[in-house]
Order: sequence, then structure tokens, then C-alpha cells
Amino acid sequence: STQDKNALHLYSVNGKYLGSETLKEEVSDMCVTGEYIVMGSLQGFLSIRDLYSLSLSISPLAMRLPIHCISVTKEYSHILVGLEDGKLIIVGVGKPAEV
Repeated sequence: STQDKNALHLYSVNGKYLGSETLKEEVSDMCVTGEYIVMGSLQGFLSIRDLYSLSLSISPLAMRLPIHCISVTKEYSHILVGLEDGKLIIVGVGKPAEV
């Protein structure tokens, strides 16, 4: 993050540069889960990106408050989001019938 410009950079295990994506929000926490990156921002958005292309998998979800921490359950069924006011938001993952 440098002067209102945030970016996500992707490197291989060997240190080869694979790509980057400019971000509109300031990332407060992130979690790599399987083939996805789950990110929370100080602007209150929960984003899910593809690990290899860095493109958004779904539109960011607005939480209305800054996100302080993110965790994904070991079954990958839910995302736990801790907000600035102390609330814990649980987001179901998958199709509505599955959640």
C-alpha cells in the first residue's frame, strides 16, 4: 500500500512474479483457502478472489463496518468475519440450497 494505492501481488513458490491486481480497498485481513483468497477490508467489504487469476469470484459483500479478522471453517462451508464493533458475522458458502 503506497499513497492510496493498494495492490495484491502473486508469486510462485520459487519467487517468480505471476501477476498483480490493483485494489480499491485497504486490506485488513486475508485467508488463502484452497483455490481462493478471502479478503476483508477496512472499508467493510468481504471479497473472494481466484488464487491464480486474482479476479473476483463474486461481487464484494458489504459488511458496513471495518473488518478486523477473517477465518474459514475447515469444511469450507462458512466464512467467519469479525467486525470492528465486536460482532461476528457468519457467511454461508455455496449455493443457497446447500447453505
